[in-house]
Amino acid sequence: MRILFNADDFGLTKGITDGIMEAHVKGVVGSATLMMNGLAVDHAVTQAKKHPSLNVGIHLCLTWGKAVSDRVPDLVNDNGVFKYKNTFLEMDPPNVEQVEIEWRAQLDAFLETGLTLHHIDSHHHIHGWNPLKEVVIKLAKAYDVPVRYVESLKENREILLTDTLWLDFYGDGVNAGIFSELQQLPVNSVEVMTHPAFIDDELRQVSSYVDKREEEREILCRLSVPDWADLSR
Repeated sequence: MRILFNADDFGLTKGITDGIMEAHVKGVVGSATLMMNGLAVDHAVTQAKKHPSLNVGIHLCLTWGKAVSDRVPDLVNDNGVFKYKNTFLEMDPPNVEQVEIEWRAQLDAFLETGLTLHHIDSHHHIHGWNPLKEVVIKLAKAYDVPVRYVESLKENREILLTDTLWLDFYGDGVNAGIFSELQQLPVNSVEVMTHPAFIDDELRQVSSYVDKREEEREILCRLSVPDWADLSR
């Protein structure tokens, strides 16, 4: 089974970025997804370039922070901060044309760093919101990269990064027996969503998911990889 441990929120804070790098250098994390509106983007890009073995994708944002584009008035408040939250399923659908403008701006900003774009996913899995399905497919094809598995795209296998996504290494599901759990899956490939970090004040200010990130980092750095597992790098 091909297993990709991906770390979300790369570049959100320095502590998150450094935690992800340790989980890559010393552990099983093979890729990370960069938030182009994060607080530590430059630091993340520098670290990624120092460690080219880390594959870097983009963590498209629509539910946190400021927009990258200044041409998306329907998506932001008066301060340029996204109006959408992790409760977006309870909100009215966004202006799809402006979402495409914003996400292209984020993707182009990523490419301007000089990093190679590995794949696309999103903060709070908003790329799986049905109103945005066609935009996601369009961007995957335009930028020629795969997309993180979400239910809305399960029929579009040609653009998916893996056969499925493992979301249970999170919160109370964080545990060192993850390989035993993954082995039971009836798939050839799986992406494991992770959030390793060193806890810093910035993290406490921007996220409600804090202490478990450190536990994730510690486990990801000491996992023993079984012979049957093919870790993508």
